Amino acid sequence: MALATRTGRRPSPAATLWRSTVGKKAVMAVTGVAMLLFLVGHMLGNLKIFFGAPEFNAYAAWLRTIGEPVLHHGWFLWLMRLGLVAAVVLHGVAAYQLSRRDRAARPARYAHRRQRASYATRTMRWGGVILALFIVWHLLDLTTLTVNPRGQAHHPYENIVADFRNWYADVFYIVAMLALGLHIRHGFWSAAQTLGANNARRDRALKALANALALVLTCGFIAVPVAVMTGVVS
Repeated sequence: MALATRTGRRPSPAATLWRSTVGKKAVMAVTGVAMLLFLVGHMLGNLKIFFGAPEFNAYAAWLRTIGEPVLHHGWFLWLMRLGLVAAVVLHGVAAYQLSRRDRAARPARYAHRRQRASYATRTMRWGGVILALFIVWHLLDLTTLTVNPRGQAHHPYENIVADFRNWYADVFYIVAMLALGLHIRHGFWSAAQTLGANNARRDRALKALANALALVLTCGFIAVPVAVMTGVVS
């Protein structure tokens, strides 16, 4: 009797949306836009390293005070981290499931269609894997300081400089940022289509905005390790 009751229950609207292809694309678009907004703020904060250790460390300390006195010290950062982790997981799971559905619906290979796909489209899958690995390493490196060679709590400027004095950290970071640029360029345009923001008049402007965002974010993030490598930041 209990089994009959459970099987007869209707799925919630959220579950119905998540199971549909349109719903998964919408989740990818919304989480992608949320992560893009975070990246813009994160890049602007990173560039404060060019103003010296006192200003950069003060900026990092200020991040922990956001929301006070409503929130306790550091709570905003943890809420933001939890939100970003949820966004990354939903984005990745939706992308994986959509890819499996696409392959299941097209068992025969469309060789000509693959050739017409852009470089960014073809590298989205591996770019996502690189970015997922990078996020794990980045958290262990500059948040928990687990793998940072000279990690010191409350010294973010010194930790970044120490980290980017290692060639392997520079290579991994730059490769990940190049993958991020390709991901943003293709993902922004796909999100605009999914959310219905594109039309014949806006397409050119949206594609130009996607290219500009990808270029600015890639160059902005890469500027920090390059500055440490060249001695501009030391």
